Amino acid sequence: MSISTEEHAKSVPSLSFPRQTFFSLLVFAIVWEILSHLAPYLGIPPFAIPSLVRIARSIATITPIDIAVTLARVVAALIASFVFGLALAMAMYRSEALNNYLHPMIRILMAVPVVSWILFAVLWFPGVEFRIGFVLVVVCGPVFLVDTLDAMHNVPRDLRSMMRSFRPTALQFFVKLMLPAIVPTIFTSWKVNISLAIRVVTIAELVGAVTGIGHQLSVAQELFSVSDVFAWTIVLVALLFLLEALVARVEARLLRWRT
Repeated sequence: MSISTEEHAKSVPSLSFPRQTFFSLLVFAIVWEILSHLAPYLGIPPFAIPSLVRIARSIATITPIDIAVTLARVVAALIASFVFGLALAMAMYRSEALNNYLHPMIRILMAVPVVSWILFAVLWFPGVEFRIGFVLVVVCGPVFLVDTLDAMHNVPRDLRSMMRSFRPTALQFFVKLMLPAIVPTIFTSWKVNISLAIRVVTIAELVGAVTGIGHQLSVAQELFSVSDVFAWTIVLVALLFLLEALVARVEARLLRWRT
């Protein structure tokens, strides 16, 4: 049964803010502005809670190149992590021995703190870009792998047996059955990893990078410019909302049969 144009338009998420979100942000801005004026009376240094005007001035001085660099690092690392996680998940699904050997190692990788990976990257690799990419992939890749592998194992056994009765090739088995079944989980994993990558790239850029939002946050911290810290933080949050909205839009188009 086909979906009408009007129904499909309603099912695709809009990139605009809902009224509830706008209202919540407005209330937060008003409370923040009041606190910025009351800070001296509360024993808080005035620079610790900058006014919205000061934050707006800092936003106006933001360099787009740093935003573009951080965004490029996140997108490239997420794509590499997804390809790595999906390929390894397929291999582990097909080989029980490989799964038994690698699964404990994947769990160990996921247990290592991000800060430790950053220190390892600094000690192991000379190039800044490779360090940042390594940290992002080693943190996000296992998430894609575990989510995808669990989704494959959750495909009903009856469907797998029926598909195998047609004697498909390994590629046909994956494309015709597994991929459609795990697509919803893949999109959920992307949403989780976008938020994770935004946080990780900022920490990774604090060490050695001379470009990017993390580097600019480090500069703002050295200059004790709280308004700049808030400005760059707002940019990070905006990037997160933008990437999640884009993923949700693609998800709605590919999974419009669920509506």
